[in-house]
Amino acid sequence: MVVNRSPRHASSPSPRITHEPAYVLHHYNWSESSLILDVFTRHHGRVALVAKGAKRPTSSFRPVLLPLQPLSLAFGGDAEIRTLKSAEWVGGHVMPTGDALLSGYYLNELLIRLLAREDAHESLFDLYAKVVQVLASEAGEVLQTTLRCFELLLLRDTGFLPALDMQTLTLAALDADRSYCVVPEGGLREVGGKERGLTGAQWLDLQQALDAPSPFMPTLRACAPVANALKRQLRGLLHYHCGVNTLRTQQMMMDLQELT
Repeated sequence: MVVNRSPRHASSPSPRITHEPAYVLHHYNWSESSLILDVFTRHHGRVALVAKGAKRPTSSFRPVLLPLQPLSLAFGGDAEIRTLKSAEWVGGHVMPTGDALLSGYYLNELLIRLLAREDAHESLFDLYAKVVQVLASEAGEVLQTTLRCFELLLLRDTGFLPALDMQTLTLAALDADRSYCVVPEGGLREVGGKERGLTGAQWLDLQQALDAPSPFMPTLRACAPVANALKRQLRGLLHYHCGVNTLRTQQMMMDLQELT
């Protein structure tokens, strides 16, 4: 997705941003003592920040700049990579562990690959915050259902999810008992033979949940009975729009499963 942006003018410096809700998605070494952060903020979308001195043992940033933790940030500057001024942990939950931690890294990788920089997605930020809370407290089937819910809402919010209440190419209505699958650039289409999809009734339930004023819980409930089948449906769509055959975090999960 290409986003055109007007350049910042030297005569109009960007104001300092304060008390901005945010999560660290990833960090990179910048020097012996500093880090480049890729953060997801509520009002400014994905932003690149330099955290000067963050790797020093005495830095106040060091214990705070952790993934999957709700933060309040202050930052400023006019460069493409802005300067982090302060960071505070706002509390709420502990760090996820095990499969939940890997799932959180998976969500972060999706956001990095699918969201353009400085493109605000406030409802998606709020959804991410809810999902991270689930990751910190749940496991098993609830975890998988929550991931499918997030994937659906992320694809919808970024414009990559076709309408799930009609066939994309023909605009024909779905038959509740027939099987349909979603394919990159082809949208939702009927399948037959050995191909496996979801029934028209199941796709319609998902679309109705996505259309709800507050879609998180309705979509979570709609995903629960079809989570495994939906995972297969969404994987190809996500890989296509992320531009990869396998996401790094998915490969990590598969490697760990082989070891165990």
